[in-house]
Amino acid sequence: MATKTINDITLSSREKYRHLMDWFKSKNTKVMIALSGGVDSALVALVARQALGKENVLTATANYKTLANEELEIAKKIAIEIDVDHIMIEYDELENPNFVKNDNLRCFHCRNELADNLQRVAKEKKIELIVDGSQIDDLKDYRPGMIALHQKGICSPLIDAGLNKLEIRYLAKINNLSVYDKPSNSCLASRIPHGSEVTLIKLKRIENSESVIKNTSKLRNVRVRDHGDLARIELDKNEFMKILDPKTLDELVTNLKRAGYKYITLDLEGYRSNNTNHSIDTKINNKEMDWGNDHK
Repeated sequence: MATKTINDITLSSREKYRHLMDWFKSKNTKVMIALSGGVDSALVALVARQALGKENVLTATANYKTLANEELEIAKKIAIEIDVDHIMIEYDELENPNFVKNDNLRCFHCRNELADNLQRVAKEKKIELIVDGSQIDDLKDYRPGMIALHQKGICSPLIDAGLNKLEIRYLAKINNLSVYDKPSNSCLASRIPHGSEVTLIKLKRIENSESVIKNTSKLRNVRVRDHGDLARIELDKNEFMKILDPKTLDELVTNLKRAGYKYITLDLEGYRSNNTNHSIDTKINNKEMDWGNDHK
């Protein structure tokens, strides 16, 4: 099979972009978009506005106490950039015992509660269609959170349009979205190994530590994995040298110990997605992955 060229990719992306536009036009209704602060949901919001007009689009970001403040601020910035209405939905995931116990279905419980809150607000606003930024690369991974959203009727137009991450970044770039190259991120609880309870203290020290590393080293893709007294830092391998001079190391060690850790380590394998939880017992098997008619 012939290798795809850049021209093939860009042509395919533009065709899918038109499909995404048509998807929203065919719905012909007001839509609420779960705006996370990432490039995927930003593109969804942009296309929805282009297809339906500003008056028919509402973006919503959930501040459920496990997202870094940086992500919340970026979501606000994106809404202003696209020129769409934006609301912040406030609740506390740490009040949900199913989430706090942090088993392998933590993300399912997180997104199940998110769906409930999105639906509650959508009902108040008389909006029937709720969408998120899930895209086809997400289907390759274990995503119990995405299953929960789809089971609650949240739609994923990027999946229906067949768009992957590379194509989304390309489309975001040509549409001048500032987050087109923003590294993917996830909630702070994803840095805590399954079986270790999620607490506010852990979340704050993770957030503070990642902020220190980013500000000190000008890095964008940083994870601090929380192993009790030990902080395991993950960076892209090609950026190791940015923190390995003695002055920078001393500053990082001092600040991360101040945040609450006794031992500071650098993971020499580099950043890997979902690296806190390698061994996953998928209680939701393929038979239970009911995507609904819009996702077949």
